Amino acid sequence: MDLDLGAVRAFVAVADEQHFGAAADQLGLTQQGVSKRIAKLESGLGAELVSRGRTGTGLTEDGRAFLPHARALLALADQAVGSLRARDRPLRVDVLATRVCPTELIRSFHEANQDAKIDIVSSKGLRTVRSGLLSGAVDVGFARVFGRLEPGIEHIPAYLEPHHLLAGRKHRLAGRRRVRPDELADSIAWMPGNEPGSEWADLYADFRRDFGLTISTTGPNFGFDHMLDQIAASEDRFTFGGEKMRVPWHPGIARIPLVDPVPLYPWSMLWLRGNRHPLLPRLIEHIRAGYTPFDPDRQWLPAADRPLFAS
Repeated sequence: MDLDLGAVRAFVAVADEQHFGAAADQLGLTQQGVSKRIAKLESGLGAELVSRGRTGTGLTEDGRAFLPHARALLALADQAVGSLRARDRPLRVDVLATRVCPTELIRSFHEANQDAKIDIVSSKGLRTVRSGLLSGAVDVGFARVFGRLEPGIEHIPAYLEPHHLLAGRKHRLAGRRRVRPDELADSIAWMPGNEPGSEWADLYADFRRDFGLTISTTGPNFGFDHMLDQIAASEDRFTFGGEKMRVPWHPGIARIPLVDPVPLYPWSMLWLRGNRHPLLPRLIEHIRAGYTPFDPDRQWLPAADRPLFAS
């Protein structure tokens, strides 16, 4: 059969969102339109790809087998179209959030390449980066690489970002110039943004285990400024910020480096193999030139990240 790319795209959107309504919003279609496209695809393939039930939407065994090929097909199609448009458009870069480290890496690149046209995109982390790269929505993404990546996605170590402690002035450690991670065991790391299944939630699970931390993810999450207000009023709560993170000044917040060892957040740069944007090789070279490898004698990473960042 001749595969309908629109139907394949609808299938991948449902696989990513695990919800027909969310997939419809992503594609700019009605929920009925998405359902019809997938039904057409299933009919042509002679296989049920999506399971629909009261407990939610998931993939059948055939759907899971078809998914990586569907992603690869869409990536090739989007790459074919994008190759004709790449030279006259800005490099689209997913930085997770404009206040965090990747924005500073891109800003540094732009200062060294002021002719570079760049569009900054914010996202929800690795899952969004992966789908953005495969669909052609972005050219580059920054995230912690967690789990298996789809075929065609390349990545290199970008930056190992030291953690800082963000604590209220009432906290017992607020007057210190440096703090060890094991000194935080009797306090509460408040992290309402630790979305289950995210790459950062996985990292802090290792952090908690290795240093005996107590992590609270209770919400609601009203944003970073509200979180700082709450921490400033607390005697036993704190949160983490990165060395390059732009933390707004707050009179009730102390920002203190963590040492012995220095906990790191491992940022990688990701792109799709075959992307022909003329700025991409220059950005890869810039990131590689500025990277400093992991030092196990004075720094900490989750065990899963150490092989990639050791050299």
